[in-house]
Amino acid sequence: MTSAAEQFASNLNFGSFAKAEELKKRLLFTLGALIVFRLGTFVPIPGIDPVAFAQGFQSQKSGLLGTLNIFAGGAVERMAIFALNIMPYISASIIMQLMSAVIPSLEAIKKEGEQGRRQINQYTRYLTVFLATMQGYFIAVSLQGQGVATTEGPFFLLTTVVTLVGGVMFLLWLGEQITARGVGNGVSLIIFAGIVAELPRAIAGLLDQGRTGAGVGGGTILIIGALALGLIAFVVFIERSQRRILVQYPRRQVGQRMTQGEKSHLPLKLNVSGVIPPIFASSLLLLPATAFGAIGEGAPVWLETLQFMFAPGKPLYIAFYAALIIGFTFVYTSVVFNVQDVADNLKKYGGFIQGYRPGERTAEYLDYVLTRLTVIGAMYLTFVCILPEVLKAGYQQSIPVYIGGTSLLIVVSVTLDTVSQIQGHLVAQQYESLIKKSKLRGGRR
Repeated sequence: MTSAAEQFASNLNFGSFAKAEELKKRLLFTLGALIVFRLGTFVPIPGIDPVAFAQGFQSQKSGLLGTLNIFAGGAVERMAIFALNIMPYISASIIMQLMSAVIPSLEAIKKEGEQGRRQINQYTRYLTVFLATMQGYFIAVSLQGQGVATTEGPFFLLTTVVTLVGGVMFLLWLGEQITARGVGNGVSLIIFAGIVAELPRAIAGLLDQGRTGAGVGGGTILIIGALALGLIAFVVFIERSQRRILVQYPRRQVGQRMTQGEKSHLPLKLNVSGVIPPIFASSLLLLPATAFGAIGEGAPVWLETLQFMFAPGKPLYIAFYAALIIGFTFVYTSVVFNVQDVADNLKKYGGFIQGYRPGERTAEYLDYVLTRLTVIGAMYLTFVCILPEVLKAGYQQSIPVYIGGTSLLIVVSVTLDTVSQIQGHLVAQQYESLIKKSKLRGGRR
């Protein structure tokens, strides 16, 4: 039996969307901001030869730089001002969340409410500037080593670092504006726009390989297409799956009357950690390639060996990638969902889980359920992210990274979240129209 809210949401149609003026303004603002981001991916940083860099990039596009180029919307291939995209901020956010769980002073700041959240966000911005500066410096040194810089020296290093760091901070500001004045999470939508923008070119390249017979055949392309659709359905199913724990609230006396005891649900997603573990694991695997690119031809033998062993598609790379995803899934889940805090909040408001005493026993039960869910979530993330690496290893790097992997998880997750927010705006608009009608009828009476 559907609830009243579900019946109300089922009445949403294009007519209600046409009347939602506020929602249309938010969608137009979001679209305009994403267009600004796309334009920035075509503006190269000063002091380099874009043609020479693009020629050198072709030999590395099947590696980690190719994956990073997908997230940046092609900005890495053109070495644009948005080449670093928003990834330094993502890494800084993950680091700050992990530090807030292990450093008591940061944990105390985090519990101070809105003021504490703002302070943590400010620390995250400072860490973003530091990470972007380090990555920008490595990129500048690498560009000089490749001989694509038109003017070498300290001035080139300074301008490159300042340009790349400025691009990251501008995208961070743009993402915050989308979150505040648009629809959806701005940072996630920027990454989403970069991935989707490169999708047509990747599909065209795969079809061209099938036409020329280079790498894959027509039958293989059909299998890949079916596999991609199946993976999308599988990801949507897992992302929307929940384990609902029944929570009982006792009867309470409010004034002169006794309220009835209420039942509620504590929803736990199968994948509590989201896409954060694969993103953080990918960032760590980029370190050997970044260090080798910065050192260039003078790199020691052990670093060259390390880069070869951790190349995409290699067994050690796949094994290490899977281990990092599983480890970060458990760590990050324990950070974002603290079972002791949830148990204390339930006890504070009088709620309890049937068969378990409030407090410590409730926390133990929640930890038991969450651990089992985390095992399923870790296996799910590992399978989706490792699948494209296995396919690329079997087909000589001919399979695009969209067939599974972090890119697919980000696209599906952001799409579901954005659609959910649009539905929320439409429901709110319908409630407002009903309230206005009731006021008008009351005034006439």
